[in-house]
Amino acid sequence: MKYPIVQPFLPELDLYQKQITEIFARNRLTNKGPCEAELVEKLKAYLGVEHILLVANGTMALHIAYQVMGITKAITTPFTFAATLGSLRMQNIATRFSDICPNTFNLDPSKLDSADLEWADALVPVHVFANPCDVEAINRIAEQYQLKVIYDAAHCFASKYKGESLLKYGDCATLSLHATKLFHTVEGGAVIFKHRSDLEKAQKIINFGQNEQQIPVLIGTNAKMSEMHAAMGLCVFNHIDDILAHRVELFNRYKYRLKGLLNFQHWKSNTSTNGSYLSVLFNSEHELLYVREHLESIGIQTRRYFFPDLNELKLYTEYRDLPCSKSISRTILCLPMYYELRLKDIDYICDNIIVLLNKFREVDGAQTTL
Repeated sequence: MKYPIVQPFLPELDLYQKQITEIFARNRLTNKGPCEAELVEKLKAYLGVEHILLVANGTMALHIAYQVMGITKAITTPFTFAATLGSLRMQNIATRFSDICPNTFNLDPSKLDSADLEWADALVPVHVFANPCDVEAINRIAEQYQLKVIYDAAHCFASKYKGESLLKYGDCATLSLHATKLFHTVEGGAVIFKHRSDLEKAQKIINFGQNEQQIPVLIGTNAKMSEMHAAMGLCVFNHIDDILAHRVELFNRYKYRLKGLLNFQHWKSNTSTNGSYLSVLFNSEHELLYVREHLESIGIQTRRYFFPDLNELKLYTEYRDLPCSKSISRTILCLPMYYELRLKDIDYICDNIIVLLNKFREVDGAQTTL
């Protein structure tokens, strides 16, 4: 594939090898090693957060967040990755779906059902593609109904809203640090807590529920980040400003080239993209499939992210009529986005999309008039 949908950022090999050599010399591979400790401090300063916990992966971050918050009944949206729902249901947390805003792709507070809010003890909104949810409205609703708020912020590394980290909102927020993300530790995740007491509880949970005397005091698991993974994070961190700036440049080039031909996610005011994903909306699923098939044939990989709408699978909870989520999931497509792409690559991809769109719409328009 000439242009994969994503390609992990790799730092200089000798830089990573130096980290690994030092890990070997210390012979400490996990359990709160110095690489993890250093990465925690760097991320706290860079992201502007106080209570951050590194874990083995982004899905485990969700598991830990749900357990720390002690939730049993949650409301979320079906327009999300399977991990959001899978982690809820694996903990036997009863779940109900609510629809999204057709412009932002996020949970629409105005569509939350009062009966559901009375039933639930938590909201699990998703900042889709790092676009901030309506955090003020969600906070008001949570206070009114005494709900915990756990943000799935998998895409939100370095995202800011009103000049502050988006990760500060809610009782906690989770990050994915998977290799496909703009900042990664190969496999990894993080939970950002509002309260230190929740962080301390989570620190026990990820270490088998043990206290400092290695006595289990909570039901726990093993979700620790290894030194090898933290070392990769330290190496990638050296390039993070360049990575972010370049991805935003690519994001803006896509929008400039395709504006007026395809629709884009509407970004909340007082925020800016981190270039994590570039999604476009087609006029119909038929149009999307036509363009996607032809792009694949010339080596341009795309992804229907998120498709299918998890509500339609009827796997996680009862089916509901959620027209916005259903429509967006059937007409959205994500285009290649990674550090190694250059503006000329974006132009090549867009040139082909424009040709395909014009061809499809010319034929489709002719058939419509028959």
